[in-house]
Amino acid sequence: MTSTEHLNGRSDPLPNTPGTGHEQTLPVLIQATPGQSIQDLDASIRSTLDHALVTVGGVLFRGFNVPTPIDFKRFAASFGAPLASYEFGSTPRSKVFAGVYSSTEYPAHQFIPLHNEQAYTRPWPSRIWFHCIKASETGGETPIADSRLIYQRMPSDIRELFASRELLYVRNYSGALDLPWQKVFNTEDRAQVERYCLDNDIEWQWKDDGELRTRQRCQAVLQHPETGEWVWFNQAHLFHVSAIEPSVRASLLAAVGEENLPRHVYFGDGSPIPDEVLDSVREVYRQTAISFPWQPGDILMLDNRLVAHGRNPYTGDRKVIVAMA
Repeated sequence: MTSTEHLNGRSDPLPNTPGTGHEQTLPVLIQATPGQSIQDLDASIRSTLDHALVTVGGVLFRGFNVPTPIDFKRFAASFGAPLASYEFGSTPRSKVFAGVYSSTEYPAHQFIPLHNEQAYTRPWPSRIWFHCIKASETGGETPIADSRLIYQRMPSDIRELFASRELLYVRNYSGALDLPWQKVFNTEDRAQVERYCLDNDIEWQWKDDGELRTRQRCQAVLQHPETGEWVWFNQAHLFHVSAIEPSVRASLLAAVGEENLPRHVYFGDGSPIPDEVLDSVREVYRQTAISFPWQPGDILMLDNRLVAHGRNPYTGDRKVIVAMA
């Protein structure tokens, strides 16, 4: 019989999560019996998953037999929502096949900060799955954090400032410094890009060099549609120029100027966000992060609005694939 329990060897449980009325442990661990296929998940366990996702926010399936990436795709698709394509992405990924992608392809020595998937735009996935095919020799964890707890622990002046003023994300697309617009929008057709921008309230500008600049005003906090709880939901700490190592930042600003940075973020009215504000935001993420080692075959299922995720640096080969819905 499949068992549901807390994940052994992880950090201490999170304190009370607002609105749930009891102590939460993120993620909930569902442990397979020997040889059990992920497709044969007990109906009694499946019936509890929706509740687990809106209370705890994440579930880890461990020890199940997941023979191929297709089996992972079938499992993610079995929850009823169509799997999403990675449109208007901000990081490099490779398509495994329709609905399944590589995890972000940043160099192994780099840390990917905690974030909610595509919180820099308005359409975002509500659920996200990670499947570990090969665990790295060292590091490579996918740290997670409760976005409700981040919201609670954010200094009140910062929380109120972000909530009231919202955020303006500015992107300059270029194959030289970041992702080209053709890859981000999955097309070579400018008219198709403009239709996407129009449909999603994104301002666009074709620059003299043929490259694209977009500007989009988005939320900084979000009320969960099912629970009514408030969550911290943005990527200001990733997009802001203060996320770049100081010497690289200085060189980049000298080379292209602030208006041509690959990505940057302002308050919704276009006014600057002080570096020290983002430093405080990053500290709250650091304090709330939870990490556990991947095991081959693991599947981590998250409510993308309730749980942020990232990636720790690693050594050795690592293969983790992703699906979203």
